[in-house]
Amino acid sequence: MADVFDYKCPCCAGKLEFNSGVQKMKCPYCDNEFEMELLKEIDEEINSPKEDVMECPYCDSPIVMKGQVSGELKPDLIIPFKLDKEAAKQGLLKHLQGKKLLPKVFKDENHIDEVKGIYVPFWIFDADVDANYTYKASLEKRWEDENYRYKETSHYSVYRKGNISFQGIPVDGSAKMDNTLMESLEPFYLEDAVDFQTAYLAGYFADKYDVTSGESIDRANQRVRQSTELAFRQTLNQYTYVEKEAGNIKLENGTAKYALYPVWILNTTWKDEKFVFAMNGQTGKFVGDLPMDMNEYWKWVGIYSAMITLIAFICLVVLI
Repeated sequence: MADVFDYKCPCCAGKLEFNSGVQKMKCPYCDNEFEMELLKEIDEEINSPKEDVMECPYCDSPIVMKGQVSGELKPDLIIPFKLDKEAAKQGLLKHLQGKKLLPKVFKDENHIDEVKGIYVPFWIFDADVDANYTYKASLEKRWEDENYRYKETSHYSVYRKGNISFQGIPVDGSAKMDNTLMESLEPFYLEDAVDFQTAYLAGYFADKYDVTSGESIDRANQRVRQSTELAFRQTLNQYTYVEKEAGNIKLENGTAKYALYPVWILNTTWKDEKFVFAMNGQTGKFVGDLPMDMNEYWKWVGIYSAMITLIAFICLVVLI
């Protein structure tokens, strides 16, 4: 069994927690606040090679258990929580607003089972890209006079070549977290990242990576390729039609850092069905699937179908 380490308040011996509102360690008993810099010496003690460090995921006590964030498992960076549990609950209420197809009783009957602040492990990749593409493109020009309408189409073979540097490409390092869900919470802003200190974990849960940086490279490269293709494609917006014919991407100077990102997870239940929501603990961006009122859905399908039919009829009358 791993030893347990907590941060004692020097004023009342209570257990300190990291407070996202003031970005300091705060005692919930005497309300004294302490700068993070003051805890660096304690971090050096608990992160020494002979110790193991991890946060206990089984209770709400603001403790750090020696086990999971030392040695090779010690993160390089951490983005501290900026939003607290109450903000997560309010985020859920805001997320439910304006959803026309949401069952009307869901907002009142949906029961929050638990709200957890979790530091999710991410691999942060940097890379340089040398790329080139060839495209088929066409440009249409239309005009008319008193007698005729004209269309002129010019065809082109287009070549693009260039370099792009990518920094801070995030890849979820936890197999337990759905990649699509985590990517939906982006962006996380690395300008708020600080050197890792164990004290930031106090009061939150923390997961360790179980997907290595090597195992994450393919996902990072896929995101780099998609972003590169999009960036090159956006240089061709002057054309009416564009089709990629061939392309080549060379990745160089790749590096990876290990970071912890702040995420609020909300587990709820409605009609015995579980729903999972997530909020970016830095920006407040909220995501999660919602049930659909099928009666409302078919009503809106009927309305849109009627509108399309009416528009088509009006166009036909105008042409006649």
